[in-house]
Amino acid sequence: MHLQFSFIIPVYNRPDEIQELLQSFVGLKTETTYEIVIVEDGSLIPSKDVIVPFQTKLNISYYFKENSGPGDSRNFGMRHAKGNYFIILDSDCILPENYLYEVEKSLNENYVDCYGGPDAAHHSFSNLQKAINFSMTSFITTGGIRGNKKSVDTFQPRSFNMGLSKEAFLASGGFGKIHPGEDPDLSIRLWNLGYKTVLIPEAFVYHKRRISWSKFYNQVHKFGMVRPILNSWHPSTKKITYWFPTVFCLGLVLALIMLVFNFKLFLWLYVFYFTAAFFIALFTTKNLTVSMLALIAIGVQFLGYGYGFFKSTLAIAVFKKKPEVCFPNLFFK
Repeated sequence: MHLQFSFIIPVYNRPDEIQELLQSFVGLKTETTYEIVIVEDGSLIPSKDVIVPFQTKLNISYYFKENSGPGDSRNFGMRHAKGNYFIILDSDCILPENYLYEVEKSLNENYVDCYGGPDAAHHSFSNLQKAINFSMTSFITTGGIRGNKKSVDTFQPRSFNMGLSKEAFLASGGFGKIHPGEDPDLSIRLWNLGYKTVLIPEAFVYHKRRISWSKFYNQVHKFGMVRPILNSWHPSTKKITYWFPTVFCLGLVLALIMLVFNFKLFLWLYVFYFTAAFFIALFTTKNLTVSMLALIAIGVQFLGYGYGFFKSTLAIAVFKKKPEVCFPNLFFK
């Protein structure tokens, strides 16, 4: 099969980010021809003026549409793309120079209709961004699940760095209206249709993620709220590990209560965990400040996800409420 790649990039009010991403395209080391399809999702701060100078260097198609969410914008881009294999990126990513080479090499050796790649922190990222990246990707937190090299056929690609064949897109209908959570939902539906998903560890991107504690909390809180919804839609994918952040937070509260009664064992377990996390972060990032911030990031991640997961589980699994009714902010119409 001759692969014709189309990069699909939705963007919403982030011209500075799309400029950095396009500059990384200029630096790609590849002889493979490809197109870039940018879909402006009803932005109030459009990216067109930033994109125009790159159109002499790159094969870019630019579309502006009414705001309908990232999932629908990706579908829009794939419907207008000319290639037979789509590579979906978030606008806050930067590509390493060998990205497309690694993707093409992997697909030629072991073709799959859907792949995902991991993310890393670029040297130019702020200490906060690097700390959040560590929390979201390290094996010592729940984030490490996404980067597990053994995750074959059960790996759920994330749409900040995801490949999807045109055939699989047409068969599945693409992304749904939920956000976040539209990417694991698509992965599960692809499995049900008989398609395989795989991780390509070498096809990583530099992913900026959120640049403030409040934005990071809101993001992981939504992640937690979405998971019980996906569990209700796809019961076979339920895992006990999804409860870990909630149990972690409740356990910490219990440990603090037990400390009042001079029972310190539970609290020492948390001290051991955060100490281990600190040294792993220090070994990984080689930065003392980032390592200290990483402890805060882990706390924010567990609290936001854990609370969101618990709240959503009560509403959906216990009180049997419809997700669209109790959490309308998670759905685009």
